[in-house]
Amino acid sequence: MLISQIKGSNGEIIVSVREPGGAAKAVKNAGSVYALATEAAKKGRSLVSVIEEHGYGDAVDLEKAYAEGRFLPPITHPDAAHLHLTGTGLTHLGSAATRDSMHKKTTEAAEETLTDSMKMFKMGLENGKPKAGEKGVQPEWFYKGNGHAAAAPGAPLVSPSFALDGGEEPEMAGIYIIGEDGTPFRIGFALSNEFSDHVTERINYLFLAHSKLRPASFGPEIRIGVAPDDIRGTSRIKRGDKAIFEKPFLSGEANMSHTFANLEYHHFKYGLFRVPGDVHVHMFGTATLSFADGIKTEDGDVFEIEVAEFGLPLRNPLKVASEENIAVKQL
Repeated sequence: MLISQIKGSNGEIIVSVREPGGAAKAVKNAGSVYALATEAAKKGRSLVSVIEEHGYGDAVDLEKAYAEGRFLPPITHPDAAHLHLTGTGLTHLGSAATRDSMHKKTTEAAEETLTDSMKMFKMGLENGKPKAGEKGVQPEWFYKGNGHAAAAPGAPLVSPSFALDGGEEPEMAGIYIIGEDGTPFRIGFALSNEFSDHVTERINYLFLAHSKLRPASFGPEIRIGVAPDDIRGTSRIKRGDKAIFEKPFLSGEANMSHTFANLEYHHFKYGLFRVPGDVHVHMFGTATLSFADGIKTEDGDVFEIEVAEFGLPLRNPLKVASEENIAVKQL
């Protein structure tokens, strides 16, 4: 089942559900995806069963809503500060070569010397898929922001004026809500664009944290439940009517050096991320970057990430922000 949120004519949230390829219907008296997920967690029931208990109302034209700019992120929190955008990198079988090429030093090191990226990737290959009951190696981890940094499907991904690059990262994101007792509950998975500044990251690996403090988008729909083992789609960039970049996008554990469970454990092992009522959107990494192919994005370019099993494609235009005059004032 696919679940999404759109804005109604009076500003209310309409929750819609459908089966892949099927027609969407509104969920009666839903309030929001957050409200439905909270109800399911409190009752100890599946989200699908709670949705079925609410019942279905009018048909929803998702394509029309997309064209009219009425999509919301597929989950929002009543207080945006309690939605966390985070991610892990070097988790996919093709990701090391891409990252390593970005982080190579200008002077040649000894051939036997591995970059930090390659060391991290090697650790994942060796112990990113632990046996049941064992703990695997922790991955690279980063913070992107809170709900204020979540761009709705169709809305611009805004690159700050000081950025050196604004590039897409097509990924799968796990969507979670924290129960009253601190238990993380997974709602499902969604497409995501973990928008980053790859030029800044390439200057020095210690700039990674800076490069990730950018908006991100996810959705338009959440696929409730577990993710397929082998996920195959397409990442493209459109400039006007022309696609200037198009490449296969692979994910799922068959194409990863970590299991989702291992990545989830190393995120939620921190008590900070088990605060009751919080929402987490955790992005799991990619091996496909237009930046690695020499693409330099421009204001107005449109990123599009598409995987058939996850519903409508995720589209976001790039917008470069005007320079701001930032000054700290003494109270």
